[in-house]
Amino acid sequence: MTRSELVERLAARMGQLTLRDAEQAVKTIFDAMSASLGKGHRIEIRGFGSFTVNHRRPRVGRNPRSGESVLVPEKRVAHFKPGKILRAAVEAIPPTTDLSSEALPEKVLSA
Repeated sequence: MTRSELVERLAARMGQLTLRDAEQAVKTIFDAMSASLGKGHRIEIRGFGSFTVNHRRPRVGRNPRSGESVLVPEKRVAHFKPGKILRAAVEAIPPTTDLSSEALPEKVLSA
């Protein structure tokens, strides 16, 4: 699902929201999450999962073309760990199933 698809589904599901309002809501949430992770904070959304910042130490890597050693600097990366309800919902959906909201069981949609 892309960001624009998420905005469209939110606007369709919440009849009182215009497309512009739904877009602003999604942008506000994503901006707040990005700012929080940028500060090194943890984000937990019950039933969905948690976002954390992992620190990767500097290491020596290899240039795949030349085989030459390259120093890879330390970095901070975002990490997502799915929650129990999300894992169960993903496991309950057969791989060949249509993933439109009409095809998903109501239990998965309301979780």
